[in-house]
This record gives sequence, structure tokens and C-alpha cells, in this order.
Amino acid sequence: MNNPVLVQHKSLKEEIFDFLHGQTITGKFLPGDWLRQDEIANQLGVSMTPVREALDLLVASGLAERIPYRGVRVMELTNQEITEACSLRMVLEGLAAHEAASVITIPQIQHLEEIIDQMRLHVNLSDMSHARQLSREFHQTIVDASGNQLLSMIYQIVSNRFPDWMLYEALFRHPELLENSLAREHTEHSTLVKALKDGNPELACQSARDHIISLGRDIEELLGIPVHLIKAKEYPA
Repeated sequence: MNNPVLVQHKSLKEEIFDFLHGQTITGKFLPGDWLRQDEIANQLGVSMTPVREALDLLVASGLAERIPYRGVRVMELTNQEITEACSLRMVLEGLAAHEAASVITIPQIQHLEEIIDQMRLHVNLSDMSHARQLSREFHQTIVDASGNQLLSMIYQIVSNRFPDWMLYEALFRHPELLENSLAREHTEHSTLVKALKDGNPELACQSARDHIISLGRDIEELLGIPVHLIKAKEYPA
């Protein structure tokens, strides 16, 4: 382990989750691949219980899905599911940011700023697994800050159908895009947090929507899903 100080407080299931998450982000596991508990346990030299718990975490993170009576496999999404998730994220995150701008607390703003600071440190391909987890935490924090519990529940379902992990994995195939991609993400996140900090609902909403539209362009460029399909499913503000 490169940083034993950070690893010491992690449980075994979390360390296994980090391993599986990293393997998926880097493309070692592909969409549709089955994640067999016994094979993973043998590979890592651990018992089945923490592997099963780690797989539950992987499912909760949106990278995998549990198929009844068959097991767990890496999430495999259709183009329609991806475009629908992108469109719904734009609507839900715009709404959440609009509501959050009026009620977000100072500690929540500070937490968002801390996440941005952490993400600025993750500039290499080897950091992308952690960067993806931080990005999800960033967006979920804003949705939760809206104070709308139903919105948060719906957003979790939708975000697990959004192929953010596929976008991070694509950077391993196009490393020349990494620097610009991370710089743009930092700028868009910072713009959104500033709007929230200023208590500007309209700007916060537009910043959130613009960020998802930007991700939609990445979906077209990196995953080959025509952006017009996403635009066709856009909903009014």
C-alpha cells in the first residue's frame, strides 16, 4: 500500500471494494463481466464474507448490478438508459441546485470546497478511481443539501444509471484528454459552488445543468453515443 496511514482505518470490505472499483475504472472488468465471489476471494486470499460485502458496496456505487439467482456483474447499460439518465440528471441536479442555493449551510459549502480541493490532487490516471468517488460525493452532497429527501432518493437511482465510470475508464484509452478533462471539471464544479455560496438559485441551476450537458458531450466523444439523442430528451428548466 502506498499510504498506510489512510489504509489503517479502512475495513477489509472497503479495501476489497477499492480494488474492485479500481479494476473496473481501468477496464480490467468490462460491462457485463461476472464478479464471482469465490474467484475474487481466492485471488485476494480472503474469505467470502468481506468479498460479498464489497460487492454490495460496488452495487451501491452504480458500477455493478445484482442479478437474482445468478450473482453480481459489472453494469451493462443500453444507449437508451444512458441518454435517459443524462437527461434526468440534468433536470434533477438543476432542481436540487436551485433549491439548495436558498438553504445550503456553511458546513455543507465547506465540505464541497474540501471535495474540490481533494479532487485537484488527483491528476494521474492511477487516481481516477478515487476521483470518481469524490465526484459522486460532490454531486450527492448538493442534492442532499436541497433538503428534499424524495429528490435525493430518486437521484441515487438515476445516478447509478449514469455511465460516469465508463467516462473515467475511457480516459485510460485517451490519456491525452486527461488534463483538459480534469481542468474543465474543476472549473465547472467551482462555478457551481460559488453560485450556491452566493445564494443565487438561477445561476446554481444553470451551472448544474451546464455541467451535465458538458458530460453529455463527453458521452458523445468518448462513448460514441450521439449527443442529439441526449438533446432530444432534454426537459425544460
